[in-house]
Amino acid sequence: MHMAATAASTVDAYLASLPPDRRDAVAAVRAAILANLPAGYEEGMQYGMIGYYIPLARYPETYNGQPLGIAALASQKQYMAVYLQGVYADPALSRWFQAEYKRRGKKLDMGKSCVRFRSLDELPLDLIGEVIARVGVDDYLARYEAVHAKPAAKKPAAKKPAASKPAAKKPAVKQPARASAARARRA
Repeated sequence: MHMAATAASTVDAYLASLPPDRRDAVAAVRAAILANLPAGYEEGMQYGMIGYYIPLARYPETYNGQPLGIAALASQKQYMAVYLQGVYADPALSRWFQAEYKRRGKKLDMGKSCVRFRSLDELPLDLIGEVIARVGVDDYLARYEAVHAKPAAKKPAAKKPAASKPAAKKPAVKQPARASAARARRA
């Protein structure tokens, strides 16, 4: 991911730092996300982007100690992007999202979770809102835990009695070269 550098520590500061055309587009996507964001998620700055995540107070056991993100929104160097981790985490939801995007007559420019767009016209805001609404906190946590489950500790296997083995031959010990030469002279 090629993030544009930002020193913004709040969403308002991030939006204020954007050029007007990008600010308007990012604000429109943000509004669609916020209007459909299920209860339990929060908005804030995460990884230099506007993030939507489960707060650590609700779920502190993440793989990196950061709040578990469901989506993010950013203005990158060459494009804007909405990151849909919830879509990436659920193959069935991903297939549905891609089919719906196409059905709406829009050209999808998508990485694993990143939907790139250069203008707001390229992005079906209603679909962004709908896909956000489909990923509730409890479902997302269940999927996360299933993927990141720690394997159950294996019980040590019972030791089988060792089968008796024939005695191994001891390897022949090589004599130093001087001793061999002396024996050859005596013979």
